[in-house]
Amino acid sequence: MPELVSSSPVVPFSTALRERSRTAHSGSEHAGFMADLMRGQGTRDDYVALVAQHWFIYASLEAAAEALKGDPVAAPFITEKLTRLPALEADLAYLIGDDWRERITPVETTERYVARIDEIAASRWAGGFVAHHYTRYLGDLSGGQFIGKLMARQFELGSNGIGFYVFDEIADPAAFKDVYRAQLDAAPWDAAEAERVIDEVLLAYRFNTDLFVDLATAKASAAA
Repeated sequence: MPELVSSSPVVPFSTALRERSRTAHSGSEHAGFMADLMRGQGTRDDYVALVAQHWFIYASLEAAAEALKGDPVAAPFITEKLTRLPALEADLAYLIGDDWRERITPVETTERYVARIDEIAASRWAGGFVAHHYTRYLGDLSGGQFIGKLMARQFELGSNGIGFYVFDEIADPAAFKDVYRAQLDAAPWDAAEAERVIDEVLLAYRFNTDLFVDLATAKASAAA
C-alpha cells in the first residue's frame, strides 16, 4: 500500500504578515500616549502633536510613492485614493493656524522614521516601501477610522481637523483592504525577500511605538 504523504497548505503572505506582526501592532496601539488619547485622558494639544508628526511621516512616505510609482512591484499599491498629505495640511491649518509649518518640529523618532523611509526610496527597495505603506495605510483604514470619530467627539471638532482619517474616495474600506491583501499575496517575493518585508513591517511598528514614547516624554517635559 503506498504511503500517504500529507502536505500543509501554503500560508498566504498577507496572513503570515498579519500573524507575525500581531504583537508589535498591539504594542503600538497600547503605548501610553495613544492609550491616554483613546481613553479620553489626553488633551487637544496631544492630538495636535500627533497630527504634526503624521505630517512629517506622510510627507516622506508619499514622496517615496512618487519616486517608486514606476516600479512594477510597488506600483500596484500606489493610488491617489490613499493620499493623506493634503488632508493633514488642512487639519494642521485648522488646528494650529496658517503658520503651522513654522510651529511644528519632528521628535527624534520621527526623524529616524523619515530617514528610514527616505533611505528605502533612495535605494528603490520596493519591498521596504510596501512594508511602510502597508503599516500606515491599512492601519488608517482599520483602527484609524475609529480614532478619527473618537477624536472628533472628544475635542468637539465636528468634521474639521480630522480629515486625515476620512477617505472620501474609498467607499468600502473592507473591500479595499481585501484587494490590497490580494496584491500582497501576488507580489513576486521569494522566501528571503518576504522575510525582509516582514522585518521592515516590524521596524515600522517599533517606530510607531517609539513615537508615542517620544510624544509622552515631550509632554512631560513641557509640563515640568
